[in-house]
Formats: sequence, structure tokens, C-alpha cells
Amino acid sequence: MSGPSQETLTEACEALGAQDQALARAYEESGLPVWRAADPCYENLARIIAYQQLSTKAAGTIWGRVLERHGNVTPDAILGDDEDGLRACGLSRPKIRHLTSIAEAVTSGALCFDRLCTTHVDEAREELIAVKGIGPWTAEIFLMNAVGKLDAFPPGDVGLMEAYKQLGDLEERHEIKAFTALAENWRPYRGVAAHLLWGWINMMRDKNYP
Repeated sequence: MSGPSQETLTEACEALGAQDQALARAYEESGLPVWRAADPCYENLARIIAYQQLSTKAAGTIWGRVLERHGNVTPDAILGDDEDGLRACGLSRPKIRHLTSIAEAVTSGALCFDRLCTTHVDEAREELIAVKGIGPWTAEIFLMNAVGKLDAFPPGDVGLMEAYKQLGDLEERHEIKAFTALAENWRPYRGVAAHLLWGWINMMRDKNYP
């Protein structure tokens, strides 16, 4: 997945900036966001699961061991492995259960990546979260990065809420429910808004911690 074209991103950013001052500021100061593109496959979905609730460094070490063990992380590879082997890589038992459940869904056809790429974002979301181990945040991240859905949006992402707080010079971050409701105004480009916010806050972090 290569992500949306520069033309599409420009159109989306201009539309978002016209209706939200915080997003307009993000676009003005950080420019077009770099889309976090990935291929729509089991390995990239498994990687999102493995990285959850861990520091980037720790998750990278664990995922590196999984890659070293299997080369290509496929449903067959995970289903053919044993828990002790995956635990030795550093994966927790809950994450192993999630990876196994998702592998079973892919193998059975209950989860089809080709179908996710061609169906409406709402239907794709429902197919993902119907699989045990895939929560709303995971589904939205995968829909954005691997499937390229412009209106996917990860609920409760702290980085997004913090970026919006700083851009709007707010005293406090929005609560999750309020921020999710606010994001409804950004349809059909909520995924682009997310990338704008991530891009801006990462730029600010790089300035503060060179």
C-alpha cells in the first residue's frame, strides 16, 4: 500500500484546514503529512498487535526476534509454532492468543485482506473488530496504514489528543468521547487529520529533542 497521492492529501488538508483552525495550523507549520503506508497482510496486522502498550525500543526487539524465528510472519507460521517458542521471543500470552485468533480468521476466510481493500470503511471496520484480538484502535490503524482508508480514525490515541491540545492552546486535552465526537467534523478525511496531528507533534518533539 503506497498511501494516497500528494494531490489527494493536499485536497484533504486544505478542506480540513478550512474548517478547523488547529488543523490549519498543523498544515501550515508541518506541511503535507507523510502517510504511514504498509501492505495489507497478516504480518503487518500482527506487528501492530506486538507493538501495543510497549515502548518502540522494547517492541522492536521483540518483533525482531519473531522475524528472526520465522522470516515471514504468516498465519501458517504462527499456527505452526508453539507458545513456548513465541514466549521466548518476548510476546505475552494474551498477544500470542490474539495473533493465533487472527491467524485462524485469515485461514478460515473470516478475515480477508482483499475484501478489506475494496469494501466501505465501515464494513471493513466491522470485519476486523469481529475477530477476537482486534480492538477498535488496532482496526483503525490497520485501515489507515495498510488499507489506505482516508476516513479511518483511531479512538483514544493520546498522541492525537495531545497534538490537538497544543495546537489549540487548550488548558487540557479532550476526553476520549469528546475528541471522538469532535473528529466527526473531519469526515471524510479523519485519517488525514490524524496524520496531520501526528506529523505536527513529531516535528515539535524533534525540535525539542534533537
